[in-house]
Amino acid sequence: MNNLVIDATTEKFFLTLIINKSTYTCNHENSKNNFEKLIVFINEFLSNNKSSINKIDTIYVNRGPGSFAGIRNSLSTVKGLFLTKKIDYYCFSFEDFGKSNMVKYEDVPELCSKFKIKKNLINPLYLS
Repeated sequence: MNNLVIDATTEKFFLTLIINKSTYTCNHENSKNNFEKLIVFINEFLSNNKSSINKIDTIYVNRGPGSFAGIRNSLSTVKGLFLTKKIDYYCFSFEDFGKSNMVKYEDVPELCSKFKIKKNLINPLYLS
């Protein structure tokens, strides 16, 4: 399984690619200019790690709490990929997993299964 984890809830957005037992991660400044380039960053990140969007089986996107603009952009991007490429996605919050300060991005797919996070359901949590 090739999984992509996207987290744009903080001042940096993180991309994590999980291919079998290998994990690749990068981050970028979470700025207005970069919101518009999220799909470009995703494609470059996948390409740099010898993958592509066509090889992704599932996407996991952090739904918050956090930055309204970051969450809105990442959810929109993932929903677009679902509609065009038929890539299933899970919207998670670290709060879903209990002790959220101990969770690593590479653990997210397993935790979504363990905590029965529903597939293709969006319910964002924005900070006020």
